[in-house]
Amino acid sequence: MKNGLVIADSGPIFSLASINKLYLLDSLFDDVRIPQAVWKEITLKKSVKYYDKIVNYFESKVLKIKASNELSFIMDYGESESVILFREQNANFLLIDDKKARRIAEHLNINCIGTLGLLVAAKEKGLVKNIQPIFKKLIENKRYYSIELLNKILIQNDEDIIDFN
Repeated sequence: MKNGLVIADSGPIFSLASINKLYLLDSLFDDVRIPQAVWKEITLKKSVKYYDKIVNYFESKVLKIKASNELSFIMDYGESESVILFREQNANFLLIDDKKARRIAEHLNINCIGTLGLLVAAKEKGLVKNIQPIFKKLIENKRYYSIELLNKILIQNDEDIIDFN
């Protein structure tokens, strides 16, 4: 069984695209949508090596928010429109990595998941065998996550930690 509708922010989109794992969104969720502000963020730099993957995947998944964006003073436009779209669409999850924006969303009783949580869920469902090589690839692609957090997740999932020594 899939997890309903997810609204995605740009950070996880870039992370998943950089490791060729956008397909996990379709495997874990019934539907994926993004607000226009996220579309603008993810299509801004045409020189990004995974630009075509992002555009091809998301161009039919963009929705315009109906409400005025009253959250833009406390989070960036992509994050704030994602929160608003989550509410308007009665979504099941908000895919977001930014720590401050996630705290605000959770304070608003929004069910959040981040890139790392999504990868753990993919492992639990047998969609990926191990997450440690995926975590390494995130680091190689300059997607910034705390090594301490990555290793904590790896230990919880009975995998070898990442050691840079």
